[in-house]
Amino acid sequence: MSVMSETRILVVEDEPNIRDIVDVALRFHGFHVTAVANGRDALREFAARRPDLVVLDVMLPDIDGFEVCRRIRYEGVQTPVIFLTARDAVSDTVRGLTMGADDYVTKPFSVEALIARIRAVLRRTTVPDAEERPNGDVLRVADLELDEARWEVRRGGVRVDLSPTEFRLLAFMMEHPGLVLTKRQLLDQVWGYGGSSQVLETYISYLRRKLDPLGPPLIHTQRGVGYALRP
Repeated sequence: MSVMSETRILVVEDEPNIRDIVDVALRFHGFHVTAVANGRDALREFAARRPDLVVLDVMLPDIDGFEVCRRIRYEGVQTPVIFLTARDAVSDTVRGLTMGADDYVTKPFSVEALIARIRAVLRRTTVPDAEERPNGDVLRVADLELDEARWEVRRGGVRVDLSPTEFRLLAFMMEHPGLVLTKRQLLDQVWGYGGSSQVLETYISYLRRKLDPLGPPLIHTQRGVGYALRP
């Protein structure tokens, strides 16, 4: 059975036409879908069903998408969230990613493109079962250790809790210590589609926020190119 089978998706969209189209398309591709039109219903359905992913419109008639996401994250839940935003709302994109969204799609959008984004997010945010994890050596850079078999990261002996996307991004960088990895390399490897540099920059900031308090900075920016992991 594939990773995508039996996946439960909550769609939150107040425009009936968009909501119905997304609902039908996702069901056609084998997803289990619950579709609601406002923030209050979204929070109620999320608590009741615990979906595997949320497609969340920013502009809702009651509680906006940012507040819905904030309340979900406040409970410590790492369920992937994909925001739907207006094409010209760059500030919405940045704010959404900062609040913990995993991706965003701008309106108007292709339903097939949305489904591709959903599949990509699910692939990178699904933690493999223990028997599916690689049995390779522990990766080490300075006092930073990453154990893929145990899905653990420690710095100076202190455990660092990372989301699946953060873990995969850090693992790829630790596999190439000292090398400057371009933004395109990182996006293609971790996100697997033509994503935005804003997504990458946000996740780099997440990693720095968790790693830097434990020692000297390890992630270095090569302006205009990308990032390198080195002491």
